[in-house]
Amino acid sequence: MSFVRDAGRAVRSTIVLWVITAIIYPFVAIAIGQIMLPYQANGSLIKNAEGNVIGSALIGQPFTSDRYFNSRPSTTSYSTADPKKDEAQVLKTGVSGASNFAPSNPALIERIAGKADPDPSKRVEGDFNRLKNAGVQPTADLVYTSGSSLDPHITPEAAKAQILRVAKTRGLPPNQLEALISQNTDGRFLGFFGEPGVNVLKLNLALDAIKR
Repeated sequence: MSFVRDAGRAVRSTIVLWVITAIIYPFVAIAIGQIMLPYQANGSLIKNAEGNVIGSALIGQPFTSDRYFNSRPSTTSYSTADPKKDEAQVLKTGVSGASNFAPSNPALIERIAGKADPDPSKRVEGDFNRLKNAGVQPTADLVYTSGSSLDPHITPEAAKAQILRVAKTRGLPPNQLEALISQNTDGRFLGFFGEPGVNVLKLNLALDAIKR
């Protein structure tokens, strides 16, 4: 009888713990999130003026046009791919990660500094030269990827380095863009954790909203 009684207690304890941890706790956590932090709980989604979701404040997007503030380089192209050539199913599953190249790795040096070659098809401009040719003073985060290659932020210095290029392309006064950067700069978490960062997607949305 002792074994049956102990076994019954064990089964009941398991069922009670399962109900608490697998049903009650998740539903309570979801309810608290939806009530107190609905924006964050639903993925920090960003919508355009028409109400369509165009991205998340937590995941970067590849901006390379001179009309926009550019994002950091990404080894995964911010988990985007050509739908017709997506053999790795990036669009279906998503992908992240850095190149893990050492500072002395020739592939990293070539991507940043470029490579001269008599054959134009084999010539590599390099991120450093591309930025300089566009009139942008290169900063570390404009030539190096983040650890996930999905970082949505650049430093305020990296954003300010692109002001003249964007202002010239759009015909806007530089001081207006500088104010826009300040408005879209996230401060340190709790006032002292981390560093200030500019969310590139939010900044470019605000840029498109400017009426000249």
